[in-house]
Amino acid sequence: MLSNLVFLLPLLISLVASDNTSFTFVGFKPENLSIDSKAGITSTGLLQLTDTTKRQQMGHAFYPNPISFKKSSNGTVSSFSMTFVFGIISKYPALSGHGIAFVIAPTGGLPGALPGRYLGLFNDSNNGNATNHVLAIELDTNQSDDFADINDNHVGIDINGLESVKSVSAGYYADDNGDFRNLSLISGEQMQVWVEYDGVEKQISVTLAPLNVGKPKIPLLSLSRDLSPIIGNNMYVGFSSSTGSRLTSHYVLGWSFKMNGQAPELLLSQLPKLPTIFGGTERSKFLTIGLPVIIVSLVLVAISGVVYVIRRKRKFEELLEDWELDYGPQRFKYKDLFVATKGFREKELLGRGGFGKVYRGILPTSKIEIAVKRISHESRQGMREFVAEIVSMGRLRHKNLVPLLGYCRRKRELLLVYDYMPSGSLDKYLYYQPELTLGWSQRFGIIKGVASGLFYLHEEWEQVVVHRDVKASNVMLDGELNARLGDFGLAIFYDRGSDPQTTHVVGTVGYIAPEHTRSGKATTSTDVFAFGAFLLEVACGRRPLEPRWRTEDIILVDCVLSHWNRGEILGARDPNLGTEYVAEEVELELKLGLMCSNSEASARPSMRQVVQFLEGDVPLPELPSVGLCASGLTFPMSYPVAPMDKAFTHLSSVEESLLSGGR
Repeated sequence: MLSNLVFLLPLLISLVASDNTSFTFVGFKPENLSIDSKAGITSTGLLQLTDTTKRQQMGHAFYPNPISFKKSSNGTVSSFSMTFVFGIISKYPALSGHGIAFVIAPTGGLPGALPGRYLGLFNDSNNGNATNHVLAIELDTNQSDDFADINDNHVGIDINGLESVKSVSAGYYADDNGDFRNLSLISGEQMQVWVEYDGVEKQISVTLAPLNVGKPKIPLLSLSRDLSPIIGNNMYVGFSSSTGSRLTSHYVLGWSFKMNGQAPELLLSQLPKLPTIFGGTERSKFLTIGLPVIIVSLVLVAISGVVYVIRRKRKFEELLEDWELDYGPQRFKYKDLFVATKGFREKELLGRGGFGKVYRGILPTSKIEIAVKRISHESRQGMREFVAEIVSMGRLRHKNLVPLLGYCRRKRELLLVYDYMPSGSLDKYLYYQPELTLGWSQRFGIIKGVASGLFYLHEEWEQVVVHRDVKASNVMLDGELNARLGDFGLAIFYDRGSDPQTTHVVGTVGYIAPEHTRSGKATTSTDVFAFGAFLLEVACGRRPLEPRWRTEDIILVDCVLSHWNRGEILGARDPNLGTEYVAEEVELELKLGLMCSNSEASARPSMRQVVQFLEGDVPLPELPSVGLCASGLTFPMSYPVAPMDKAFTHLSSVEESLLSGGR
């Protein structure tokens, strides 16, 4: 017995040691890594995964020893964490090859992998196979439709294939106010990545930040997933990169890793430096070739200076017509907006939409924070009528509407200036920031705020205003998370008692009323239908229409109806609410969402009634049970909707085609 213990003791010590594997590399030496393909270690200690000598190349670099991720072959994956600093240098700022990936794989290399869009990880035959047992964190600078990439600058979590399980645009959340700040992976700047897996909570988190910013408190993306079926007992960790053209070089400057603990911090001041000249061109070569070019350029300085002055004058040139003098106080100078947004720099970009980009800015004189929406004017209306309508929007004043401060017109471009909303849009908190889930009281306050804003547009202002695009992404939150309905780019105005004559169907899938798709006519009732979809979206934490790959789309209103038919409508609520919610308010909101989603416009409540229901001034009518017939979901019995006294007939499924167009 004693001899057996003596025999097993070294093995047990080895297992314990491997369970706590830890290493730190501040710069690299050839003996630190096992490398293949185009990868190599430079004389300064940089790990260079690809270079620009030829097209279609890839590089791999792995820690040479396998790491034990489990205490037994059929056990669960233990916690681990790692961090590394990387840099991608592109020959042209707007173009790149492909990206870089941190990899956990069964072998110290990736046999059969292809370069280019496969990132040196997989090939045509094995991409997506469950037998791969590969986990990768991709920093991708190329958009591939084959893998459903969201854009050409994203971070994704890949499991056994290159179609990311979850991905987001590259950036980070600032610690001071939680704002999302974009980062360009091919900027040539050094960035740091943290990857952490909690073996108890079964959650993997990825965080990204510039080198001069500490680790943000909020991860860029998180995924709840048990990695035990994917990661084996003994696995290799490392990096893979590829490029399809001679455009980029990929570098890793430092790397630390630890099992069952926090990876050691990297001494950033001791990291090797990235090349200051693309491709590592030698200084002597630069002088022999570049110096004559500089001398010739100096001869042209005078001419260039004159051209610069002329172009700068034209750059800020504006055409101010006589009819615009009436709108003077609401018109901004293009130069002021250009300075405020730092030249519409990408770092100031708040978001993109179907109608243009939105930038954050600070007015140079008043120092007021603003949001500038930059769009091209493609309306069928004349510019004069369009600007007149914009100025009318600027006169809308309500605590639950985003104030439109004014506009700027330059050639065929329009710039709309709004108050800056520091907390961003509501959809960010419903879908993209799991660490900042809104509580029920906050959600209920937001719902009542949006309802109040719509009531003002429909009945309290001098004209009737139909918003036409009510949804979570168009609800902005101020610093105290108060709701502000914004983005009036699709809104229409008409006098009370008159008939709106719109003929173009516009809006977003899942929020478009069925009668709108038939007649093209937008009314206050079509806004109520969209508000109903919005109510269910906020209460359930899900989009009205959720596409699924290779499966039937999920329609939120059908899910809520299913729960209601079973007598458990509260089961449709957002599970992120936990137990901290008021059951009566959640039930009220879900039932009101169904009422507003009625396919018969005349049976929907007005926004005045909606506000009364939400404030508790009028009790919500009882809804009858739902039946199923050939025409779809129906309410077989009528019910009174005071004071309309209309029958609640049936609910329509969400239209599945995106209908958009001019105003």
